[in-house]
Amino acid sequence: MGILFFLPVMFVLVLSLSEDNYNPLDIINENVAELPPNAENIVLQDHITVLAFFGNKPLDMAIAASNLKELVYDKFKGFKKFQIVVLVPNGSEAESEELFREIARYEDLRFWHFVHLEEAAIQKTFNSLKASFSLSDNLATDNVFLIDTERHQRGRLDDRTDQEKGKNAAIYGLDAYNCIQVAVIKNKMSAEDLRVLFTEYRQKRKGNFDSETRRANELKPTSHEQKS
Repeated sequence: MGILFFLPVMFVLVLSLSEDNYNPLDIINENVAELPPNAENIVLQDHITVLAFFGNKPLDMAIAASNLKELVYDKFKGFKKFQIVVLVPNGSEAESEELFREIARYEDLRFWHFVHLEEAAIQKTFNSLKASFSLSDNLATDNVFLIDTERHQRGRLDDRTDQEKGKNAAIYGLDAYNCIQVAVIKNKMSAEDLRVLFTEYRQKRKGNFDSETRRANELKPTSHEQKS
């Protein structure tokens, strides 16, 4: 019990101690479409959201869901305004409920939401994101997106390694995080980018946030094209 209590406390302390030594997470796209009215009454505005698309067959996304739950949700579920939102088409309720039970295992998943929408609404939401890929035919992807409280899509305008930068390799970004690639979801998204985003949010609440956040138009265009 002591370990369970002190781990979140230590994590908050790390955030606090590192507030003066971080760069805000890049804004790579603005005006992500708000979710249409839905039975779950879930919205993106005023939340820090991990947005996922699990399609018509949510059970096929079990590995991605498990990684997302263990490596991201379990770490941030105690933070105010945090939520994981999974968009699934109407008609997939039975599978999404079964997947929810599978990953919950008697744990508290109150900040994990399956939102059921018309297929056109799901595609519209996806089209409002900056993505270097498309949804599958059944409206699914292993990639998830970071959306801030103002519905800006966050990520990395320059995701090159130090070695690549040293070789002056072409700039490429990171617009989404692949849940199947554990190193990406664990090291880039959870250990770094979400931590930075929460630090930024805490500073904004205190009124002492001086934004130097870069936007996509501040770097030369990359191979990641804005979806139309």
